[in-house]
Amino acid sequence: MKRESFDAVVLGAGSAGLAHALRAARHGAKVALVDPGALGGTCVNVGCVPKKAMWIAAERVGEHALAASAGFGTPPAGLDWPAWIARREAYIARIHESYSRRLDEAGIACVAEAGRFVGARMIDTVTRRLEGRHVIIATGARPRRPSVPGADLGIDSNGFFGLRALPRRVAIAGGGYIAVELSGILRALGAEVELVVRGQRLLDGFDDEVAEVLATRLQAHGIGIVHGREIAAVERAGANRLNLRFDDGARRDDIDVLLWATGRRPNSEGLGLDAGGVAVDARGHVRVDEWQDTNVAGVHALGDITGRLALTPVATASARCLADRLFGGKPNAKLDYANVPTVVFFTEPLGSVGLSEREARARFGDVVSVHRTRFTPMRHRLVDVDRPTFMKLVCAGTDERVVGIHMIGHAVDEILQGFAVAVKLGARKADLDATVAIHPTSAEELVLMR
Repeated sequence: MKRESFDAVVLGAGSAGLAHALRAARHGAKVALVDPGALGGTCVNVGCVPKKAMWIAAERVGEHALAASAGFGTPPAGLDWPAWIARREAYIARIHESYSRRLDEAGIACVAEAGRFVGARMIDTVTRRLEGRHVIIATGARPRRPSVPGADLGIDSNGFFGLRALPRRVAIAGGGYIAVELSGILRALGAEVELVVRGQRLLDGFDDEVAEVLATRLQAHGIGIVHGREIAAVERAGANRLNLRFDDGARRDDIDVLLWATGRRPNSEGLGLDAGGVAVDARGHVRVDEWQDTNVAGVHALGDITGRLALTPVATASARCLADRLFGGKPNAKLDYANVPTVVFFTEPLGSVGLSEREARARFGDVVSVHRTRFTPMRHRLVDVDRPTFMKLVCAGTDERVVGIHMIGHAVDEILQGFAVAVKLGARKADLDATVAIHPTSAEELVLMR
């Protein structure tokens, strides 16, 4: 077995692993990147990128419908699914090529094999033994399915990207952002969709009010929502049909596709973490402190494997901070996990940054003020489409510092980024009020809110 030493041995070539490897190499570190899978991990291959591609296709359906309402003729035929998937896969292939080129230019040793700890900061693959001054665990997470009879008859979010035709009737188990996003895409493209939600609301962790608005929008788009119910068993009903049995005895028959969106589990099995002495929590997430350090000196963890804010930009940002601290001469570099913006790409995107109203009241008590507005954007008003935008500011203190912004509606995904900077910098409501509006836009409503 070939034995080599590196400044950094990175397990996982997803968003976190790639970002760390490339930044560390830029700082002059000798780096090995270990992963048997496709470059880019979940985000590039079965996550953000192909999801956004399908969302763009779904968005075009809505654009055509608006155009028809405005007098531009009838909408075209439905999506040519195979042709669009070919475009999507070609786009992903270009990302792979770009990563390969950058890794090669950076002089990073890419090991396309699975790696596991055989000691502190020592990793074995099939053909190599890699010793690292630092070892970075960035192996991500994967979809989780419940342990019910017939669960394997359904697909998960990875399987969604394997679909080669639009299913007629879909049941989605889950009420989180993956369930919401995929329900919107499938419905916009023409499928009948029903969400089966264990709890009594969608999007736990998001602001209550914006989650309620979202639920209303799903139903307005024809997406069914069943709360307080779980799937107890899945049965095959012919070559391409499924029947569902629920925990309360009810049934749903004649389903083309069941999609499990019931959470994710960390990819920590098979890494030999015990041999490396690395501690994990009860769910298998690698325990880290605010510096991304594990309990073992020189061993660090990044991204979804840590269970902290499972978002690609968070994984990337934390990875670069760690590389700057370990190899770039910046001993205080670490990610600030407060006020991270995020967007749920439903048909009308939902954007959020900062504290929900409930969180703000728990932290600041009576000195919380809330400002909200509902309006119909000009693009919808012109064609008499009832699709209002909802915006909400959560402020705290006598100076009304903006501690949360929550929105749902057209283009809020693009609007939020700039306002997230303002929240990060501690902007006050008065600062928004003093900013001249850009008219006519939807974004102006955030600086005109009373």
